[in-house]
Amino acid sequence: MAKLILTHEVTGLGTAGDVVEVKNGYARNYLLPRGFALTWTKGGEKQVEEIRAAREARAVASLEDAKALAAKLQEAPVSLKVKAGDSGRLFGKVKAADVAAAVEAAGLGKLDKRTIELDDVKSLGTHSATVRLHESVSAAIKLNVIAGK
Repeated sequence: MAKLILTHEVTGLGTAGDVVEVKNGYARNYLLPRGFALTWTKGGEKQVEEIRAAREARAVASLEDAKALAAKLQEAPVSLKVKAGDSGRLFGKVKAADVAAAVEAAGLGKLDKRTIELDDVKSLGTHSATVRLHESVSAAIKLNVIAGK
């Protein structure tokens, strides 16, 4: 078992700043290469506090604000213009940062890209993403991926 400090929120495991124990293969092959975690050390307690403080600064202030933002995000679909070929296949894929920028451009609010869970979006059309706004509040966003740029 490997003891790690999470630097990002990982679904089913914990949030940034949590100290978790996972199997060695999961740590070595998934969490560490993607930057989702750091190896735990005795001096890591200071890192844990810094990560938690940064998470608190980025978090939505209160549960009521999170619920209001979730309702606003679920109302209307968000449009993303991306480069695509003639067959409707994208050049690359849509990333969480792209979704966060599109939501902000639509005037729906500012989101942290680390809270957005997105499947591989590699084609034009309607897709969905999930945003964790608060510990107990998440919202589903409808994405209209259209050709542009």
